[in-house]
Amino acid sequence: MALIACASTLAIAGGAQAQTPAPGDQQARIEALEAQLKLLQQQINELKAVTVASAPVRTTPAQASPPAQLAAAAPAPKAPPAASPLPAATVSIAAGRPTIASADGAFTATLHGVMQLDTAHYFQDKGLPAVIGNGRDLNSGSNFRRARLGVDGRFFKSFDYSILLDFGGNGTDGPGMLQELFVQYNYAPFKVRAGAFAPNVGLNDAGSTNGSLFPERPAIAEMVRGLAAADRRYALQVQTAGENWLLSAAATGGKSGDAQTFDEQQAYVGRAAFAPVKSKDWLLHLGVNGGYIATPAQTAVGGGYPLTLTERPELRVDGTQLVSTGALDARNLRHLGAELAVQHKSLLIQSEVFDVAVERRNAAAGVSDPKFGGWYVEGGLVLTGESRRYNAATFAFDAPAIAHPFDPKAGQWGAWELAARYSVLDLNHHETALLAADRVRGGEQTIWSAGVNWFPNSVTKFSLDYLDVDIDRLDPAGGVLPLSQGYQAVNLRSQFAF
Repeated sequence: MALIACASTLAIAGGAQAQTPAPGDQQARIEALEAQLKLLQQQINELKAVTVASAPVRTTPAQASPPAQLAAAAPAPKAPPAASPLPAATVSIAAGRPTIASADGAFTATLHGVMQLDTAHYFQDKGLPAVIGNGRDLNSGSNFRRARLGVDGRFFKSFDYSILLDFGGNGTDGPGMLQELFVQYNYAPFKVRAGAFAPNVGLNDAGSTNGSLFPERPAIAEMVRGLAAADRRYALQVQTAGENWLLSAAATGGKSGDAQTFDEQQAYVGRAAFAPVKSKDWLLHLGVNGGYIATPAQTAVGGGYPLTLTERPELRVDGTQLVSTGALDARNLRHLGAELAVQHKSLLIQSEVFDVAVERRNAAAGVSDPKFGGWYVEGGLVLTGESRRYNAATFAFDAPAIAHPFDPKAGQWGAWELAARYSVLDLNHHETALLAADRVRGGEQTIWSAGVNWFPNSVTKFSLDYLDVDIDRLDPAGGVLPLSQGYQAVNLRSQFAF
């Protein structure tokens, strides 16, 4: 409309120029035209500004508005789109384990908890000789064997970590200590782990205690793992595995929480495991393991490198150790072990044998280097038809998968398993030798065990076990009274673990 008015004004002015105006009128008209041109230029500029700031608007001449009104009615410019928010973390629970994970899976944190409550009764003869000490009257009662809380997970996709505290104990509940703390880098097919943890050193050692056949490992396997490996051990381990094989090696030191020494123990452990047969119904496991304590812990200024080989009788409601070599002044120690397991559907039989040799330090004439050993065989039959799981990460057996978790309304009763074991731990060396310095009267311990395990679901487990223990030991001090005895024990374990 403004453009039309301006054009009309110019046309009238032009028409007026056809007549011959007076000089004064001509000057006035020129000034009026210049004013109209300035107004027209101003309106054109305003219209351009409105056009750039908004989308084109089609109007009819009757609907046209002055540029100032168009500017007021024009929509405001759209703000640039906001950045998309990062995907939220996910929270899930699998097999009772709460897990928090970043959306891309690069960071995870899984909470863990374990309760293992043992309640036992010991049946012993009365009037055992006083030389046996506390072993004459083992404590019937209860204790938390394990009471653990921890978290593990992943960060930056390639790193794993674990933090685990344990408040359980042997004979009495513990005040709490660091059970495990490590970081692991995964670069397939290798895993490199550093921190405090239990290095891989045997078939029974590698299996989870949450799903073990019995409340405790066989005495010989437990003793050997404690020499240069075991829980809380400072270590650097490298492990690699394929579908049917596993190799691992570790350099180890002392244990987290142990008393300070003048120099910590320095040792090495290794394991090779194979599964040459893995089919739907059959599995064959073969393995070897070994350990070498290059330098025992120095416990005295200027010397003193004692090593003591000892173990409890496969039940720790009472923590008394009934067989022990006593302190041996050692230059080094080595162990060798062999592993064998056969699984057919719901039946599993496994066994290990170990040989341990100690090189004495500054041995006197006629004093030999002692050797010790032991073995076990154990088996389980899952009555409800499930099979124990073979863990491809550890090449060891864990609890069976539960096909029908406990639900009486649905007629489901979980998994039931029968278990049996025979184990031997021999800590004698030349026990009847004439030279007292050559004798090691650590004793020989044999145990028959039988039990039944009930897994209501993947989180809970109850086991009832019977142990028949026989201790054959001469008095290490050279007395005539033996430290031998035989007794029986019954234990009930109540467990939940996630």
